[in-house]
Amino acid sequence: MYLLELGGQDDEFAACEAESAATGVEVVAPGVARATTITERIENLAYTRRASELVGETDADVDGARALLSAAPIDREGTVAVRARTVRETVGVSTRRAERELGRVLVERGFAVDLDDPDHELRVVFSDDACFLGWLERESVRDYGGRKPTDRPFFQPGSMHPLLARALANVAGARPGATVLDPMCGTGGVLIEAALAGARPLGADAQEKMVRGASRNLAHYAPDSDFATVRGDATHLPFSDDSIDGVVFDAPYGRQSKIANLELDDLVAGALAEARRVAPRAVIVGDRPWTDEARDAGWTVEGTFERRVHRSLTRYVAVLSR
Repeated sequence: MYLLELGGQDDEFAACEAESAATGVEVVAPGVARATTITERIENLAYTRRASELVGETDADVDGARALLSAAPIDREGTVAVRARTVRETVGVSTRRAERELGRVLVERGFAVDLDDPDHELRVVFSDDACFLGWLERESVRDYGGRKPTDRPFFQPGSMHPLLARALANVAGARPGATVLDPMCGTGGVLIEAALAGARPLGADAQEKMVRGASRNLAHYAPDSDFATVRGDATHLPFSDDSIDGVVFDAPYGRQSKIANLELDDLVAGALAEARRVAPRAVIVGDRPWTDEARDAGWTVEGTFERRVHRSLTRYVAVLSR
């Protein structure tokens, strides 16, 4: 069993993304989930920060954590460090005391402490009324700040933050050997993250400047990926049936579309139908839910989430499967 430390404020969305890299994911406390198995793709997740081999769970106090560790078998050798944290200020516990007390337990059991470069790191996570102990196995790579939309070679206002873009790509199935398509790719933010997660990114957009811009951005951030961007209509994609593993697109906001002279509802409905033709899985994002249109196109809605961007904008996310 494994302990997942979730990021962000929406644990259910984080768990949905984590399912792309783990099995049996279940949220058990604020910011904390358990998983039956994990893979190396944990390192590519946006909203899971760490995965640890679970030692056990106890009450949210230092004495309980100390007793749990004292009784637990430890089949590890080498140096250790203890890192403790509380989740979203849900517990009034001294993490410094927790690190000191649990470090003392490990020293008593014959381990040497190395705070700079330990062979093993014990994670102590306090959340709500529980404390979780686990030996760190994998950490996600937190390099999203280096890909801010405003720093890209090609930028347009309204571009999605890379953290959310990575999560959406993962939910759609981005991984080595997979092909991920964004049929309304814009500046290519989702495609960049899909490529960096190991997938082959394909993009289409009705505007030539977006196609060129997305290609520039992909060449800058993922020059070794086998990417392709084409000018195309999301309602008539130039790809054969079942040729894509996952589709992600951010639908135009507002009530009217300036693309292909289509009403927005017709554009999105057509794009959903085409996505279902070429792929077994899709993720659609918009400023309103598109679940009715997705069902009308033949999709099964696996999950829906709301992502508040700011006071006047909430992004709605729907995860779809055939």
